[in-house]
Amino acid sequence: MTATAVLLALCPLLLAGGFLLGRRTAHPVGRSDIGTPVERATFETLHTASLAAPPLRAGLTEDSARRSLRGLRSLLGTDALCLTDRTGVLAWDGSAEHHGDHVMECLAGLLDTGRSAAFGCGCGDVDCSSRWAVAAPVVVDHRVLGALVAYAPRESAVLARATDEVARWASVQVELAELDRSRTRLVEAEIRALRAQISPHFIFNSLAAIASFVRTDPERARELLLEFADFTRYSFRRHGEFTTLAEELHSIDQYLALVRARFGDRLSVTLQIAPEVLPVALPFLCLQPLVENAVKHGLEGAVTRSRITIGARDDGAEAEVVIEDDGVGMEPERLRGILRGEGGPSSGIGLSNVDERLRQVFGDDHGLVIETGRGAGTRITVRIPKYRAGVHSTPHGGGLA
Repeated sequence: MTATAVLLALCPLLLAGGFLLGRRTAHPVGRSDIGTPVERATFETLHTASLAAPPLRAGLTEDSARRSLRGLRSLLGTDALCLTDRTGVLAWDGSAEHHGDHVMECLAGLLDTGRSAAFGCGCGDVDCSSRWAVAAPVVVDHRVLGALVAYAPRESAVLARATDEVARWASVQVELAELDRSRTRLVEAEIRALRAQISPHFIFNSLAAIASFVRTDPERARELLLEFADFTRYSFRRHGEFTTLAEELHSIDQYLALVRARFGDRLSVTLQIAPEVLPVALPFLCLQPLVENAVKHGLEGAVTRSRITIGARDDGAEAEVVIEDDGVGMEPERLRGILRGEGGPSSGIGLSNVDERLRQVFGDDHGLVIETGRGAGTRITVRIPKYRAGVHSTPHGGGLA
């Protein structure tokens, strides 16, 4: 959440805390274990808001409105409350639900301007206590998505202000939902970009290498075909933003088996993996592009033989993964351009993509650390926190994307 979002979230909670304090009767004094009236009101406000927030984090829908509205009405202490989108009432909580038939007519100006509005209900029912209403917009990125409408027996400046602030708090939750969806779409787009970089030449060469063994060594051809099927199934699986180090390394091993089938003794690979780090979760397709890059630059040009070392060790709260090749390397300035996304897909397979995703998930101090130089090979270090909230692998499965 941004600093702006935090401030927007805190303002209505503090205001609503004061509103609750003014509406609720004081508890008996003299018992320090339950706190002062202000402390009790603040706690009740925060607790009520925490219950209403998760549904709204799913977006502004009928289900999220229905699940959050009771908490929001409790927060305001009003007779009735409704939440709308731009087309109609999503949910209603409390009495006087018959007012919902006409509420959208009263909101026409608010939905156009984004300004809060108050209006009399004009109810013909003598037993109806909801004679006045105040509406506040739900706004995300300067777009009015709907309105929060509170009903009361009479005009109240305090309720009007509280409704406006709670609507702003609800807007923050809906905005976070949209940001979550945008982030998910971005991650999916980044993974699609990585998949698009799986070279058609690699696929063709892998199948050609498999075909070369069909007559001379049918059993090896069969094994390589299974490796190819598993590798492509993993790379193109439909779901899962995260995977485990064990799954990523297994896919890398399948990739290297196909590469060795083509290059034979020209490629030597050493694996040094600590078993205790295998369950660590990391972004999907995070290490595989780095190994592909090591193979590409390790065997390009006039290089006749290449050695690649892949290591993963336990380093306290983190797992450290190192991928090293003795290939041609590159100039530091060229590397900086690649990490800025300026080098094109052929100059560094997925390096900027992987670096950006690692920073998004774990923070800027967990980007790629790359040591290289012309003729000096390349060493890439990745440090992955063992535990990070919201980072967990999805059980392997699902069809192709």
